[in-house]
Amino acid sequence: MEREQFADRLASLRMKKGVSARDMSLSLGQSPSYINNIENGVNLPSMSAFFYICDYLGITPQDFFHMESHSSDRTRRLAEEMEGLSDDALATIESMIRVLKR
Repeated sequence: MEREQFADRLASLRMKKGVSARDMSLSLGQSPSYINNIENGVNLPSMSAFFYICDYLGITPQDFFHMESHSSDRTRRLAEEMEGLSDDALATIESMIRVLKR
């Protein structure tokens, strides 16, 4: 992912959450212009700051980089619901998914 894509993705996720760049920066304990500088391609966050950003946005790092994540929350919830199901139940669900994808 290029710097510009990273910046665009951050801006998109932030706006989806409905928070200003300034408020997000302050909530992360950073200067008021911190997120704005990332979104404008001036800086990139450190790895630890990136994890805090993901936590603030309520997503995983994987979700951040998954550009087609319009349904990632739903997918994650479904995966959580399937935890603990028997192998037979999981096989049934897998078959149903294959049929639905046709």
